[in-house]
This record gives sequence, C-alpha cells and structure tokens, in this order.
Amino acid sequence: MRNARVVVTGASGFLGGAVARAFAARGESVRALVRATSDARGLRDAGIALTTGDVVTPAGLDAAFAGAELAVHAAGMLGRAGAEDAEYERIHVQGTINVLRAARAAGVARVVYVSSPGLLGPIARDAPDADEDTPPHPTNPYERSKAAAEVAIREDAERHGPLAILVRPEFVYGPGDHHVLRLVQAIKRRRFFYIGRGDSLCHPTYIDDAVAGLVAAADRGKPGRTYHVAGPRPLTIRELAQGVARACGVSPPFIRLPRAPLRLALSILEPLATRAHVTLPLGTSAIDFFTFDRHFSYERAKNELGFQPAVELAEGMRRTVRWYESEGLL
Repeated sequence: MRNARVVVTGASGFLGGAVARAFAARGESVRALVRATSDARGLRDAGIALTTGDVVTPAGLDAAFAGAELAVHAAGMLGRAGAEDAEYERIHVQGTINVLRAARAAGVARVVYVSSPGLLGPIARDAPDADEDTPPHPTNPYERSKAAAEVAIREDAERHGPLAILVRPEFVYGPGDHHVLRLVQAIKRRRFFYIGRGDSLCHPTYIDDAVAGLVAAADRGKPGRTYHVAGPRPLTIRELAQGVARACGVSPPFIRLPRAPLRLALSILEPLATRAHVTLPLGTSAIDFFTFDRHFSYERAKNELGFQPAVELAEGMRRTVRWYESEGLL
C-alpha cells in the first residue's frame, strides 16, 4: 500500500468518489478506503490507491490512515426507507468516532467531515437563510445521526483539541448520482406529482460546486469550524421539477395531492412494509423533503474559503440528464 497524503472514506460513493478524483486530478497521492463489496474500478482507473476496510470496524483503520496528512470522511448512508435509527447511528456516529481515533493515532493533521445542513430541520420561509449557528432540529433518523456525529466531533475536540473541519453540502446532484435519479425518472416518465402546492424551498447543489467547497475546506478551512456548501440559490420544488422536465424534454408536472392524508397513510404503511421487507416507492421522509422549506447561507464558506457556487440548475440538470441518458438510465 503506497504512501498517500490524502485518504478518503466513502470513496466508492457519489460525493466521496468525486472528491477523491478531484484530489488525484491535481496531482495528490490519494488512498481510498472501500468495503470489500464496493465497486472501485473507477477509482483504480483514476490512479487512486485502494485499501479495504469499513469505518464501523476499527481493525484496519490504522493502516488505512498511516502516513496521511489529510482525511476526508465521506462514508455514510443516505435516507433509506425502512432503515432504523440504530443503523444510522452505527455508521454516522460510531463510524466517525472510529475515524477520528484512527486519524489521531496516525498523526493525520486535518479531517474533513462530510455532514449535512438537513440536520437543522425545516427553515421558516420568511426567515433568513440558515447559517452554521442555527440550532439543530433534525426530523428523521438520518438527520438525527448526523447531528449526533457532530456532537461526537465537538466532544472529541474538547478532549483532544480540534481536528475536524465540518462541511455540510446540501442536496448534491449531478453525473454519477443514483439518488436523485429516481426523481428524474419519475418526471421523465410523467409519474411525478406535487405534494401540496409545490412552493416549498429546496437548495440543490451541483456536484462540481460541492466538490469545490470540500476541497476548499480541506485547503483553507479551520479545524473546529463548520461550513455550509450550497448551490447559487434556493428554488421551489415546482422550479426544481420544471428544470428537470426541461432538461428531459417533457412537459412539467401539474398534478397535486394533499400532504396531510398522504403522510398519514404512509406513516401507517411504512412500519408494515419494513416488517414485510417491502420497499415503498415513497416514504414519509420524501414527503417531508417535498414540503419542508430548506434554504441555507454559504457566506462563511465564501468569506473564509473563497467558495462561490457557479452552476445553476438549468445547466447542472442538463449535464446530469445527458449522463443518465448515456448510461441508459432514462
């Protein structure tokens, strides 16, 4: 296992892989920590060294971080129907504690932790864009585990001194992603509907902008600080859906369903589906995503890191849809 200055966990995933390739593209020696079951062909093709391991298993992490100066901890699990709190806690909280311990033992100077501004919960529409000092108000297991991971990082800093830089990229999409793919497929196939009026705010971030923010945090961020990384501006769900429709060359959605009865029905069906090992096409977390207002300030990242998002939804979604088409996914 050759020496590497940068170690990236979660590098077989969408965002972690993009970050690993960005460091490799600028000439850094990069090592990716990947699980034995991960498809890492793209990383290997990019000249990235691979080491097998899992953040939830401390054994093997010391060797993964040996000799590194910087670690980017991007390993995690996005919201998934039927997943229980304990699973998120194991990956996001205990996994992060394991990474910090191994990084400290190996003498790593800086750890960039990939968090999420979603842990702040809904943001009132008429309130200012939420900044890094907004109190957390998580609403689902994923957000609660991310909030708990940040608490664990701060407790570690109090005991041993700050090591981690917390970066919160919001709603990242782009070529290579398979999470937002489901939304694009639904709109392309004319199966998408608005929940409520479609005027709730979201804040999409194109993958290149998200990577630029994370790399800037690694280069210029201060351990102990938290930075939001978000797209140029928040959009309504209707604007998002219309942008996707235009990129796909189809008419925009128009059907609307009421939120309250739909969410009530899903709250009853979800536990039953989990026990039956059935995955529902829509869950309560998706209802919340499409009906909660979320809008964030990236002023701190702009002022301290020089971060400035450059890709508006129209161009970002055009690139994304073209990639989906080239991969036969649409």
